[in-house]
Amino acid sequence: MEWLEYLIHFVLHLDKHLYELVTTYGIWVHVLLFLIVFAETGFVATPFLPGDSLLFAAGAIAATGALHVYALIAILAVAAILGDTVNYWIGYYIGPKIFKKQKSLFFNPEYLERTYRFFEKHGGKTIVIARFIPIIRTFAPFIAGIGRMSYLRFALYNILGAVFWVPVFIYAGYFLGNIHFIKQHFSLMIIALIVVSLIPAVLEYLRHRQAKKEEIANN
Repeated sequence: MEWLEYLIHFVLHLDKHLYELVTTYGIWVHVLLFLIVFAETGFVATPFLPGDSLLFAAGAIAATGALHVYALIAILAVAAILGDTVNYWIGYYIGPKIFKKQKSLFFNPEYLERTYRFFEKHGGKTIVIARFIPIIRTFAPFIAGIGRMSYLRFALYNILGAVFWVPVFIYAGYFLGNIHFIKQHFSLMIIALIVVSLIPAVLEYLRHRQAKKEEIANN
C-alpha cells in the first residue's frame, strides 16, 4: 500500500521532510504539526501517526532556528490536550459501540483491550503514563471516557501528561538532535526512539499472554 510506505518513509526521515516543509511553508508547518499531534492523540483510528519521533524531530529542527522552540512546545501541548479531550468525549458517547466492532484496517480491538487492562492496573495516572507509550497513548483517553472517569479528574491528568510529554521530546531533539553523531545517524535514532517507546506496551502484552497461559493451565 503506497500510503503506508510513504508514512513509514516519512517517519524514518522526519528531519529531512520537516526541514523541507519548514523551508517551503515557514510558520504554517506549526499547523501541520498541530494537526498530526491532535489526530494521533484524538482518534482511535490513527495510532499509527508519528508522536514521540515527530516531537523529537521538530525539536532538532528548532535548534537550527527554523522553528521557535517555545512556540512549538505551546502549540503542540495544546494539540495534545485537545486531542485527548476529544478522544475522551468520543469514548464517553460512542465507546461501548466501538468495543463490539470487528478488526479492520483502521481499528484493532486488541489495542483497545490492551489499553483497558493497562488502565485497570494503573488507574487515573494511566493518562499521564500513556503519553509516553505509542498506541496506548491514543486509546487511554478513549477508555477513560468509556469508564465515565470524572472529566475534571481526567482533565488534570490530561494537562499534566501533555506538559510533560511535549517538552521532554522536543527538548530531547533540541539538545541532542544536532549532535554530530546523532545527526549523521538520525534515521537510526528515530527507529531506536520508536523501539524504546514501545517497550512498556510490549512488556504489558507479554505479561498478559503469560497470565492467559497460566489461567488456561489452571483450568
